[in-house]
Amino acid sequence: MIEIVPFENRYGKAFKELNQWWIEKYFVMESQDHKALDHPQEYIIDNGGHILVALSDDKPVGVCALIKSQHEGYDYELAKMGVSQNSHGKGIGYQLGLAIIAKAKACGAKKIHLESNTKLKPAINLYYKLGFKKVEGLTSPYSRCNIQMELLL
Repeated sequence: MIEIVPFENRYGKAFKELNQWWIEKYFVMESQDHKALDHPQEYIIDNGGHILVALSDDKPVGVCALIKSQHEGYDYELAKMGVSQNSHGKGIGYQLGLAIIAKAKACGAKKIHLESNTKLKPAINLYYKLGFKKVEGLTSPYSRCNIQMELLL
């Protein structure tokens, strides 16, 4: 049974670890990663964003953030979604995605976006399943970004 809860500071270490492992497995940590993962309260939540945590037996197994978007026409960026390696294939990413989209809608968002890399095939498939569509033309602070997607709410 998975429970999805709002971020609390006690989940800060898990938020960082659940993201850092996949970033370092496929890419390299960048300055934007460090800002968000080292200081989630200050960088994300205090700036109007949100983080959700998926718990299994009260243990964090997945995380996802909504960061206030810097791009005109978008309310939030879906970012920093990570699921523990032992929990892959159990639908946790999909549950987190649905929950974070519901959170965006509850906050009055009309359009959200995300940045990713096509090397992460399961993630890209998940985003399409959640209703995101590929877009082009947004600037990205990440050198690893080679696909951008948006979702109209």
